[in-house]
Amino acid sequence: MRILKKYPNRRLYDTTDSHFVTLEDVKQLVLRHEEFAVEDSKTGKDLTSAVLLQIISEMEDSGKETLLTNKLLQQLIRFYGSGMQGLLSQYLEQSLAAFLDQQDGLQRHMKQLIDASPINILKKMSEQNMNFINAFTGTAKDKDSDS
Repeated sequence: MRILKKYPNRRLYDTTDSHFVTLEDVKQLVLRHEEFAVEDSKTGKDLTSAVLLQIISEMEDSGKETLLTNKLLQQLIRFYGSGMQGLLSQYLEQSLAAFLDQQDGLQRHMKQLIDASPINILKKMSEQNMNFINAFTGTAKDKDSDS
């Protein structure tokens, strides 16, 4: 697992590659599904969630369409400190995992449909015919050279 150290000057240091990184670099780690943790350089306290929240905050403020609406954020805040907080956390993780699985399945299905399109079927048939013709003409040439 990659360890990032956060220093008091708010800089992040990648101990694996021995260089300072930006929040954009950390975002890329997430997008590449790389395992990492962010630790306070002095105390060793886990700061991973705080850094991830900072990345989300910057993405939400980017001016593009937001993922976390005001209503959703308000509802999340209401769960903090309640007996349902842990349950909601598990529910959200499982729901996102199920959503991603469904998305992957849909993408596989769409790829199969595209691969099975009439144009692709004709292309495959043409390739098979060309292979047959090439094999046949190659065989015919071999027979002629034997005579």
